[in-house]
Amino acid sequence: MSDTVETLARVALAPPMAMLTLRADLGAPAVAAALAGAGFALPDRRRIVFRGDLGAGWMSPDELLLIAPPDRAAAAREALATALADAHHLLVDVSDARAAFTVAGAGAREVLARLCPVDLHPDAFGPGELRRTRAAQVAAAFWMDEAGAFTLVCFRSVAGYVQDLLTLSADSPAAHPFGG
Repeated sequence: MSDTVETLARVALAPPMAMLTLRADLGAPAVAAALAGAGFALPDRRRIVFRGDLGAGWMSPDELLLIAPPDRAAAAREALATALADAHHLLVDVSDARAAFTVAGAGAREVLARLCPVDLHPDAFGPGELRRTRAAQVAAAFWMDEAGAFTLVCFRSVAGYVQDLLTLSADSPAAHPFGG
């Protein structure tokens, strides 16, 4: 038995981030204006767009996941709520209900491909892409940054399970119980 442990990728808790869910008519000019006024960009379908440290990810035709540093979340939420006061919308801080992990390294795509029913070939999934899917048996969403690292978001109630899944999936191909 070797003392060397090979892994496909590094799995870690993501740096702290605030997460807001915005449900609204994403095609409405008021929504685009509110997002821009709060420092967010409106993403295209299945994309995530960052302006500095503020991100907006497309979750469904009427839902965005908004990401901000924890110290900027309250101001972003207030700016959006004020700008959307006359528009039908739902804006909720879901930070405490979510956990996030980073998966980085040469085998990061393979780690996620072992768990998620998403085509992760470089021709099909690249930086700025976002998918709402599942990791094994739990709901998840993930995106890829410009450096090739992934951020995976799940419900906090299953974070321990997801961390174990990611860690097991990152084990070396020879040691993986499902084969390489």
